[in-house]
Amino acid sequence: MTGVVSTSDMAIQDRIFGKPLATSEERAEQIGVGAGIPIFGLDALTSAAYGPEAALALLIPLGMLGTQYLLPIITSILILLVIVFFSYRQTIAAYPSGGGSYTVATENLGEKAGLLAAAALMIDYILTAAVGISAGVTALTSALPKLQPHTLALCLLILAILAVVNLRGVKDTGTAFIVPTFLFIGTLITLIAVGVFKTFAAGGHPLPVAAMPTPLPQTVQYLGLWMLLKAFSSGCAAMTGVEAVSNGVMAFREPRSKNAQYALTVIIGILIVLLYGTAWLTKHYQIMAMDPDQVGYQSLLSLLVTAVFGRGWFYFLTMGSVLLALALSANTAFADFPRLTRAIALHDYLPHVFVLRGRRLLFSHGIYALTGLTAVILILFKGVTDRLIPLYAIGAFLAFTLSQAGMVVHWKKQEGEHEGRTWHMLVNGTGAVATGITTLVVLASKFRAGAWVTALLVPTLILLMYSVKKHYSRIRDEMRDMCALSLENLQEPLVVIPMAGWNRISEKALRFGLLLSKEIKVVHVHSEDEAHGIDQDWDEKILAPIREQGMPDPELVTIPSNFRFVIAPLMDYILRLESENPGRKVAVLLPELVVRHWWENMLHNQRVQVLKLLLLVKGNQRIVVVNIPWYL
Repeated sequence: MTGVVSTSDMAIQDRIFGKPLATSEERAEQIGVGAGIPIFGLDALTSAAYGPEAALALLIPLGMLGTQYLLPIITSILILLVIVFFSYRQTIAAYPSGGGSYTVATENLGEKAGLLAAAALMIDYILTAAVGISAGVTALTSALPKLQPHTLALCLLILAILAVVNLRGVKDTGTAFIVPTFLFIGTLITLIAVGVFKTFAAGGHPLPVAAMPTPLPQTVQYLGLWMLLKAFSSGCAAMTGVEAVSNGVMAFREPRSKNAQYALTVIIGILIVLLYGTAWLTKHYQIMAMDPDQVGYQSLLSLLVTAVFGRGWFYFLTMGSVLLALALSANTAFADFPRLTRAIALHDYLPHVFVLRGRRLLFSHGIYALTGLTAVILILFKGVTDRLIPLYAIGAFLAFTLSQAGMVVHWKKQEGEHEGRTWHMLVNGTGAVATGITTLVVLASKFRAGAWVTALLVPTLILLMYSVKKHYSRIRDEMRDMCALSLENLQEPLVVIPMAGWNRISEKALRFGLLLSKEIKVVHVHSEDEAHGIDQDWDEKILAPIREQGMPDPELVTIPSNFRFVIAPLMDYILRLESENPGRKVAVLLPELVVRHWWENMLHNQRVQVLKLLLLVKGNQRIVVVNIPWYL
């Protein structure tokens, strides 16, 4: 049974997802720099809330001495960030139609490098969505412990809200996220500005407004190379999401490249201020990160706000904005994942459904896929995904490296055609080397902590994409080189009509069958539970009218079913008929009731759907399935 969409159902969809947009309305859906910051920059910006803490947490064994090393570590990360920033500015200019790592790597380094970038980015985006939502809910449950038993439900609720908002289109998404994004930025910049002022006013040694937790005792006397590398690699989580703008250039209004570059510049500029300011205040206020398993655990950001402002209204405003921004930071994945899957699908490495644009001019199936995969991760980890944070930095840096290496090749191809080619190659080459080394450092230092999972998932995804490509290649080989229309061996098909009883639906199917062929087989599966079969209506209501018109008699085939099976006997009969008549088409007409409302399907059996599926799966080129609908 099949349902039809009513006008009221359409009205509900319009309210939730917005009215369908015509292709000609695409220009109105494009965004400017202001909306581009929350859509493509929220993931990168919110990393300021956990990036410095991720690095400082690895220095806990050093006690308060660890705070002295945080600023140099963050500074080295910022140097790397600036290198990547200039590299991606060049990528945006060179690829105004969207220069994500997959596109750049595929066009310049080849198919295998492109698939490696694609797999790394898909894992990065899925983990970004899961970790972002989980981090926001964790902040909420930390402030309101009574909600902790409902962590998973809250995560799934936020995921559903993000999916719905993104299905409304890019413009509506930017509008919805502008306030939370700039509230987050405003409160953190205020924190840094006031903290810096108090530090200078106190001669470089400010006193916290409220008492700070006692740091754990020092267990390591000096900073070793391995500890430094681990702290650096953990802090590199602050750089995830930087590539988002280059993937989404097509979302900006003209001039696209310039607007995308402006948006990237603003995002990176704000991120530098937030990361350096947080690290600087941490050093001067002498605040050490707490062990997450420690009783009364507070995040580094919570401790900083408490130290500068105390636990007044600004504390709760700041932590509320952090909570909201972290939960919504998953939106960057929603903005870029559909564009990435579309680019991959255009090369036949993912299902072509990812190329289709939905009712609001966006690639809806990419949003569906990201929502489903993120939900699976949240359910598997019960909404607590903090252990996944080290994993998605690997995917991001691998994508960085391949993109920058691809840009070096791109500029090399422009020999004699582009001014400043050598400078561009130097910038992208420096970026490739720096991010490549960082990838190896992150992989080595985080391998036992779970990086091996990413190392395993990437080749698995690549093999999956190769299998999809193989499928489409086989189809293309079968369908190519069409000659002129062949009219050989044309004859009427054998028509099979499964019939449970004589009614209006059966009559419609039989009338259509009489138009198709002179050889019709009406098949009735008879169970001992039935008082009578179709035979009592056969002569009077079916054969008599046909004979009056001088038409050939259809054949009634009654199949006994002692065990009340229906589908299996029908399938056996149809397949046997096909094998006994080589060269003939077998047309199976399936009478089907179409109900007005989707829920009415539950009031009817679904044998027609099952039979249709089995015929498609087990059939061949000579079996044709025809639906005969009856609309209620």
